[in-house]
Amino acid sequence: MTFRAVLLTQEDRKVSAEVAQLEDSQLPDGDVTVDVSYSTVNYKDGMILNGVGRLVRDYPHVPGIDFSGIVRASNDSRYVEGDRVVLTGWKVGEAHWGGYAQRARVSGDWLVKLPEGLSELEAMSVGTAGFTSMLAMQALEDHGIGSAPVLVTGAAGGVGSVAVHLLSQAGYDVAASTGRPETSDYLTKLGASQIVPREELAEPPSGPLASERWGGCIDAVGGTTLAHLLTEMQYGASVAACGLAGGNELSTTVIPFLLRGVNLLGIDSVMCPFEIRDKAWSRLDELIDRERLSEMTTVVGLAEVPQLGSDILAGQVRGRTVVDVGA
Repeated sequence: MTFRAVLLTQEDRKVSAEVAQLEDSQLPDGDVTVDVSYSTVNYKDGMILNGVGRLVRDYPHVPGIDFSGIVRASNDSRYVEGDRVVLTGWKVGEAHWGGYAQRARVSGDWLVKLPEGLSELEAMSVGTAGFTSMLAMQALEDHGIGSAPVLVTGAAGGVGSVAVHLLSQAGYDVAASTGRPETSDYLTKLGASQIVPREELAEPPSGPLASERWGGCIDAVGGTTLAHLLTEMQYGASVAACGLAGGNELSTTVIPFLLRGVNLLGIDSVMCPFEIRDKAWSRLDELIDRERLSEMTTVVGLAEVPQLGSDILAGQVRGRTVVDVGA
């Protein structure tokens, strides 16, 4: 059996991508074979498609860090032919062939059965970005959210867009920070009550503490932005950090943590335990507004993936981009 896939190759350290015809015998080892329906384009996918950061070590390689689809064959008793499943994390698309292919073979431990209410398209409209957003929101709730608005940074991106929507759906007052003023109406429609220009958070903090401005934060930027917003958190508030687009260096002091009891929560969607993963997908099924989800989603075909990798690194992609693997 053959199938189509985006195949990455490397020559003289230059990575190139093309849509190729592959055979089932080329698939990596795994317990479950899935006919892939949809995947997504995330920031990490952009890096992988352009050979940035050496996230992939072995070529040829099929990228795509998540996918939804239907079980084709299984040696795992938890899954039978016809089950609808979703996969995010576990280094799929990095150390193991990923979702930009019409077929995938993976460990059954990495899969989650889709909730009844979520279609395969909706699952990838949520995707790794939305799953990460839900993990971040759950972490904030576990530690208590203050009375001030909850801030979302990098709000026009994949994680940020879904985070704004989820927090609003859950009844929180949401502030959205973005460096793209043209997305203000879009973010307001998703549920943001105020738009915070990125420049307000982009400068290094002027002191160890500033006025208490935020009751919680989902930070998808990192770097100077994270250092700045730590000084503006309410007493006992938390920052769920899940992105490093602004860099992984953090220049701060212990003062926000000692004098205001601020919590810095790291969110890792890659190796997340099954119980937390399953709970997150169930709550996504409950909270997501299907109409809003559709509005923040753009669907593309496999042939468009290589160019989109460059576009997302350049900050030119808004919301969620879903790959219809069969298109």
